[in-house]
Amino acid sequence: MRLKNFLYLIIVFGSISLVAQEKIKKNIEAINSITIPDSLKYTKNYSPRIKRLIENPLTPSKAAFFSAIIPGLGQAYIGKGWKVPIIYSLLGSAVYSYDLQNKEMNSYRTAYKRRKNGFFDDEYLETDIPITTEQLLLGMEFHKNYRDMALILGAVAYMLNILDANVSAHLLQFNVSDDLSLTPNFIFNQEQTGIRIALQFK
Repeated sequence: MRLKNFLYLIIVFGSISLVAQEKIKKNIEAINSITIPDSLKYTKNYSPRIKRLIENPLTPSKAAFFSAIIPGLGQAYIGKGWKVPIIYSLLGSAVYSYDLQNKEMNSYRTAYKRRKNGFFDDEYLETDIPITTEQLLLGMEFHKNYRDMALILGAVAYMLNILDANVSAHLLQFNVSDDLSLTPNFIFNQEQTGIRIALQFK
């Protein structure tokens, strides 16, 4: 009796396993029959020069090197010349601010030193509210801090210029389409029901 029950269980589980395998096989075939658009088949009308830059693996390194020598040159090299005015605006602002704060700091320092030597003929005594010697020292420190800040911002803008040239060159080589479309496809059959969303590059 036990042997019969054991054989019966083997037959039942075996048939269930075969049915499950058949369903899995049908599901795999259904999935494989779905055509997914290939995003890599996208082609864009680039100029011959840009195509050469895309195909050259050294383009990102060259762009970074050019921008390190002359800020903005790397962006112009990869065809992103519209970024050059932005780069020079940032660098120009940093240089102008540094020069202005440095002149003010030196002016306060000169007046402070002259007063310490007994000369009280500086321009800061001729204002509506005369500036004391202690205030000259505070003013000198104030402008020194802003001068140093302008120097740091200029260095950051220079480094960002190099980084931007390198990253922009890498992105250029990805060859991604500007025209993206989202296409939903509904799947209805006995074995599988669901929705598939395909991102297409045209």
